[in-house]
Amino acid sequence: MSHGTRSVRLLIAGRVQGVGYRWWCVRQAGHMGLDGWVRNRADGSVEAVAHGSEDAVDDLIEACRNGPRGAAVTSVQVSDADPSEAGGPGFSQAPTV
Repeated sequence: MSHGTRSVRLLIAGRVQGVGYRWWCVRQAGHMGLDGWVRNRADGSVEAVAHGSEDAVDDLIEACRNGPRGAAVTSVQVSDADPSEAGGPGFSQAPTV
C-alpha cells in the first residue's frame, strides 16, 4: 500500500460528453478525498487533474476507464501533473476548453 501523494492529468476519450461524466467524476473523486477538477474539451474528450494519495489516484484512474452508465470510454491517457495544477481543496467542474 502506498502512502505518498501523486498528481495526474487524465485525457478521457470516447462517448464521455452528454452522459454525466463530469458530475460522476466529481462524486468519485470527492469520495476518494482527491483535489482537482474535471472539464469537457471542445474535441469531445474529458480532461481531469487529480491530486491526492497514490492509492486514491490509482483508484480514480481505474474508475475513469469505465465511467458512469451511458459512457463508452475508448481510452484514458495518464500523465504526471504538477500538484499546483489541481487548484484548491476539493474536486470541482471547470469550464469547457
